[in-house]
Amino acid sequence: MTGTQLVQYRKHNKRTQVEAARELGVSQGYLSLLEKGKRPLTDELRAKAVWAFHLSPTEMPVSENLFDVQAVSNDELGTDLATLGYPGYSHMKRSKPKHPAVVLLSALKGNDREPRDMEALPWIVLTFSNMDWPRLVKAAKVNDLQNRLGFVTTVAREVTESRGDEKTALKLRRYEVELELSMLNREETLCREGMTNAERKWLVTNRPDSAKRWRLLTDLSPRLENYE
Repeated sequence: MTGTQLVQYRKHNKRTQVEAARELGVSQGYLSLLEKGKRPLTDELRAKAVWAFHLSPTEMPVSENLFDVQAVSNDELGTDLATLGYPGYSHMKRSKPKHPAVVLLSALKGNDREPRDMEALPWIVLTFSNMDWPRLVKAAKVNDLQNRLGFVTTVAREVTESRGDEKTALKLRRYEVELELSMLNREETLCREGMTNAERKWLVTNRPDSAKRWRLLTDLSPRLENYE
């Protein structure tokens, strides 16, 4: 986010400098310097601007290195999804917003997730398809999450195709291919390593073709009603 963009966002939201400065917690004079590019926009100010001007969460600063993102608890993940606006969790409390890529990777890094949490991940890809994909893909590879991210991206791409959104489908397909080139030669679950042997055996023969392709034991499929 640049100073010029900050001016554009403020004017689009019909805010005077005085009003915007109050919402951002700075003086009008300092906001003027920010808008002229004479002062740097800190991560804290960028985060405040996202909410003050109703911008996409992809404008959020990535406050942590994507390569070092850590798994979060299921409760924290639910809160993060609610904060991003996931319809299935609209009843949950919200917290300090995070960049969608951080939420996605922190979810995929867990090994004891609820199935309903995993259903939300293709929604992140669909809703925030303008994420920094090259960086996201590299971070997934560093953390050995390429199979999980590849599968989630496949589900999202299949939903976009069902909707007739060819442009987004083509974009997602490009990163699917890149992830597939570094696919891990091992079978794992979609963040449910604690499932029983009976569940594993059932999924070996009953999982969707896309899950089989990505060597994952899961029954998640692109049900449109989950992503409206």
